[in-house]
Amino acid sequence: MTKRIQAKNKICRRLGVNLWGRAKSPLARRDYGPGMHGQKRRKVSDYGTQLQAKQKLKGYYANMTEKQFRRIYEEASRLRGDTAENLISLLERRLDIVVFRLNFVPTIFAARQVINHGHVKVNGKRVNIPSYRLREGDEIEIRERSREMPLILESLQQPERELPEYLTLDTKAMKGQFARTPKLADVPYPVQMEPNLVIEYYSR
Repeated sequence: MTKRIQAKNKICRRLGVNLWGRAKSPLARRDYGPGMHGQKRRKVSDYGTQLQAKQKLKGYYANMTEKQFRRIYEEASRLRGDTAENLISLLERRLDIVVFRLNFVPTIFAARQVINHGHVKVNGKRVNIPSYRLREGDEIEIRERSREMPLILESLQQPERELPEYLTLDTKAMKGQFARTPKLADVPYPVQMEPNLVIEYYSR
């Protein structure tokens, strides 16, 4: 299990965006980077722009290491079709991101924890691997013993995000389905993602 070492607020400030779209954003108080040189404006090279796009996309998917992210890129590049679209599709098939999209939890970080602790089932079987890759038609549900957890109940009752079209949800049964693999235009990112720049970064 990987662990987020950097403070989440500093990541948002360094990238200059409210990366996870939370209501309490550190940019509301300080819309500049962290550290004593954070307020200085710097010229960004093409490489710097590509690096920032990569850091933004990788950072959005919570505790993902560079090794894991690069492995997904390499797999996307081997698949037929547009590599950028393939990259997004592979990322959105992860169990932790789908649990987050279904509003079972308030954050992607909470999704990872809930899965690790065995509170989630896929097609009736308990799965405790956040990176587990879903297939079209897979059913995701909260384990019966875990359906009274305050974290899950509050998240479902007061969802912060709209349900994307490629997922279906039965709130009462706490069960959802991964209906189809999404394209970039289908994914409700709170900030603009530029996977084409990520591909350029790794293709250098």
